[in-house]
Amino acid sequence: MVAYLRIRRLPALQDNLIPLLEQPGEGRAAVVDPAEAEPVITALDHGGMELVAVLHTHHHWDHIGGTAELLQRWPQAMVVGNGADQHRLPPLSHPVADGDRFVLLDRTVEVLAVSGHTNGHLAYVLPACVMGGQEQPPELFCGDTLFSCGCGRLFEGTPGQMLMSLQRLAALPPQTRIWCAHEYTAKNVAFALSQDPHNSTLQSFAHHVQQLVQAQLPTIPSRLELELQVNPFLRCHTPALQAATGQTDPEAVLAELRRRRQKL
Repeated sequence: MVAYLRIRRLPALQDNLIPLLEQPGEGRAAVVDPAEAEPVITALDHGGMELVAVLHTHHHWDHIGGTAELLQRWPQAMVVGNGADQHRLPPLSHPVADGDRFVLLDRTVEVLAVSGHTNGHLAYVLPACVMGGQEQPPELFCGDTLFSCGCGRLFEGTPGQMLMSLQRLAALPPQTRIWCAHEYTAKNVAFALSQDPHNSTLQSFAHHVQQLVQAQLPTIPSRLELELQVNPFLRCHTPALQAATGQTDPEAVLAELRRRRQKL
């Protein structure tokens, strides 16, 4: 039987969201991209849980900043990240690469290379499973590659690399829950509406996001089936976005959308 897994978002810094994966029945937890240690330590102490793993999607400081302090407290925790990028990451006990699989909290984790934001960026996928007689959806931890209604800046990669990475994520099961690393949704939605104003699904989503923001509730996780309908960076092949950008090649559409988004 698959053990129950609870996922929470821990706010950190200005707009970071640290995914915390908890196995309450076993008193174990794992964390993805700990920008800071304090929110993680507080949550685990409150729940009487032990940190068993730290997963890194990429090397930026606001994704690895809390790792060293967490390892001082839980030195036995395994540290996962891209082996090809380990010179820029905290010391890795479990270097991984595209296509690898490993077990975390009794769940299988699949590793996907998703370059674009950085060259060594990874995403982690927990496939769907049956828990308590009910099927649980796949979980995607994608760092700064895919956001709700947006995608990450191209700090190291090219538009072509980002397009391929987003297409790879778009091919996951539509019910996949998306746990990105920042709460950028409201700004992303405003930009998306400026590029795709006649998208009725996007209009409804914008209203929903506005309600969440007013209620001070998180917009994450999102779901892939929704993002495929509202996220302009996943819709570079559509006539609406091609007309908006004046481009026909999806790679050129993405490059122009990213250039425009950067100005905001």
